[in-house]
Amino acid sequence: MAYVVGSHHVTLSVGHAQEDVDFHTKVLGMKFIKKTVLYDGSAPIYHLYYSNKNGDPSSVITTFPWAQAGVFGSRGTNQAREVLLSVPSTSLDFWNKRLVAHGVETKMTEVFGERRVEFRHPCGIEYVLVGTLWDPREGFTGNGVSAENAIHGIHGTGIHVFDQDRMVEFAQDVFSAKGKIIEEGDRARFQVGDDKFGNFVELTGNRTDDQGTWRYGAGTYHHFAWNLDTLENQKEIKFEIEGAGYTDISELKNRTYFKSHYVRSPGGALFELAVTDDEGGWDCDESPEELGKNFMLPPHFENERESIMAQLEPIES
Repeated sequence: MAYVVGSHHVTLSVGHAQEDVDFHTKVLGMKFIKKTVLYDGSAPIYHLYYSNKNGDPSSVITTFPWAQAGVFGSRGTNQAREVLLSVPSTSLDFWNKRLVAHGVETKMTEVFGERRVEFRHPCGIEYVLVGTLWDPREGFTGNGVSAENAIHGIHGTGIHVFDQDRMVEFAQDVFSAKGKIIEEGDRARFQVGDDKFGNFVELTGNRTDDQGTWRYGAGTYHHFAWNLDTLENQKEIKFEIEGAGYTDISELKNRTYFKSHYVRSPGGALFELAVTDDEGGWDCDESPEELGKNFMLPPHFENERESIMAQLEPIES
């Protein structure tokens, strides 16, 4: 039977490249692990990767800085919205003070019995640090963030939907939703897959905002990736999803570091079905010590390296 392990990564369309690098490394203290470009289409757009200490599946944020190309999106309903990150429950006061010191506006909240710090990426995307009592993933230390406070990895994804029932139906029927659905106000929460952490889906009923954009565009959440473990399991769950009538699903795409299908969920959020196989991994083209230091290109763009580099904003990490 096909299964979902848990989360794999999250991908965002952000503003400018340097502000994105500075936000994730100098403010959030994450590890910069990969600098490459968007594999689809011909536009030379960076693809930047950040992670916890070990680059675990379920710990990685990737970004496309679209502002340089003048392409912007709109946040709205029927769209993934919030980036939920797991931090030690004792670290929230530290994070609130640190964010404010970096000029970031914050809001302390409590949702589903968890204390949280809410804030925004410089491009406007909503971020939430969720205090968790237990999380085995190791945070990356540096830039003034200690092991006791460092981000463990992904906590989950927040999705705004016009109709929560259709999204719950999809998750329960074909997408490995686990356990009881918890409701609080206009939100519903459940977990997807076998992991006990990093795989929460929070649905917010939203019938007031306009439809959010689904194309690439600065300021919007592009997709949330799930870990399918093996290529065979990935193939099986793709067949199950298509067999249930959700046929808006892509062919297999090789992203060098992992292989993926993409499916548009009935709640509008784009889900990626990702597998890091023996050919992939963050160190398949760089040594572990060099991660994030070199500009890596997919093979089909390598002969255009000089032209691509000339069109991209230089960044320092």
